[in-house]
Amino acid sequence: MARVEVVYFSAMGHTEVVARSVARGLMSVDGVGAGLMRVDEVVDEDAWARLDAADAIVFGSPTYMGGVAADFKRFMDQSGSRWYGRVWMDKLAAGFTVGGGLSGDKQGALQSMHVFACQHGMIWVSMGVGVREPELDRLSSSLGLMCQAGNASAEETPPPEDHATAEAFGARVGRAAVRWARGSAE
Repeated sequence: MARVEVVYFSAMGHTEVVARSVARGLMSVDGVGAGLMRVDEVVDEDAWARLDAADAIVFGSPTYMGGVAADFKRFMDQSGSRWYGRVWMDKLAAGFTVGGGLSGDKQGALQSMHVFACQHGMIWVSMGVGVREPELDRLSSSLGLMCQAGNASAEETPPPEDHATAEAFGARVGRAAVRWARGSAE
């Protein structure tokens, strides 16, 4: 069984509801187990061990001022001992972000996550959704999942199309994790 952890920060609830949609997509793939973890829960060795044991980690943060939220950046900085020990080397990684505007410089947040994953020696899984499904990926992102929160509550936004895209993205990461886990067992 491939194990995928979704680790995220959410201040207003929008990123959390998207994280749950990504997890639904992950769980739709046979042979995938998925977990959700807020960055403020990564405080002890047991939580870090869950991430260490995963075949893939999906990172999620709202976009603030063109980058990841400070709470997510703190998690990134706290992973230094993992970097030093190369614990996450060759683990799969992917990322998603939620912002208020259509653009909102969400690409900057995804680039930050991508660089973070590469510094750990992780293998990045790109978006890969929407080419044959025109109803998906309405924000047209290649690097990772982008969703738009607008100025409404997490019960109202992101819109259904973004949740459908999040589930498809989760399924893509799940399929990659199954292949990756199978290959590492050989």
